[in-house]
Amino acid sequence: MTPLSDRDQEIDALYARLNQPKPLLIVLSGPSGVGKDATLQMMKQARYPFYFVVTATTRPKRANENDGEDYHFVSVGEFAEMIEKGELLEYAVVYGDYKGIPKRHVREALASGQDVIMRIDVQGAATIRRLVPNAVTIFLTAESEEELVRRLQERNTEDEGKLKMRIATARQELKRIVEFDYVVMNRVDQLEETVNQVMSIITAEKRRVDWSPVEL
Repeated sequence: MTPLSDRDQEIDALYARLNQPKPLLIVLSGPSGVGKDATLQMMKQARYPFYFVVTATTRPKRANENDGEDYHFVSVGEFAEMIEKGELLEYAVVYGDYKGIPKRHVREALASGQDVIMRIDVQGAATIRRLVPNAVTIFLTAESEEELVRRLQERNTEDEGKLKMRIATARQELKRIVEFDYVVMNRVDQLEETVNQVMSIITAEKRRVDWSPVEL
């Protein structure tokens, strides 16, 4: 068998790199009410092969939520213990409740070659950008401020005071769009198009020549 030349070996090495898995750490963020959960649910239904990081929270569970699927619902004491043990990639206080990202599951998924998607608030996204500069950050929003406020009002999950706080916070979060890599508008009755745009972003990021592995 004829030995490979240096040039042939270089080409073989190039194709080996091109064919290796390129797992991404994707942050899906944006104000409350823009449809982050609905977007992720449709991506799951489309059987897109990603690992969704379930956030731990001290917030009370709502009637339509499942523990371990929507969130890990824990007590304040349990959350404090997770902080003490260094089990959280990031955590923050959001509307008076603690939320955090379990670190171990993220590492395991990336090591297996899976893309990891985090659904986190704008404050948490800023922390992830600082810790993981090559994370892909996507800001999801409604088509207008008026539509965003309408969605928050129609959720009817909070008293008037908390609703006003959510609306005020959402308006401040909208000003931080420029901190993100991409912005996607989730228009009324166009969720499928929203999902297509998010998946197109992910596909394009995997084709980057300067792709580099995520390190935690």
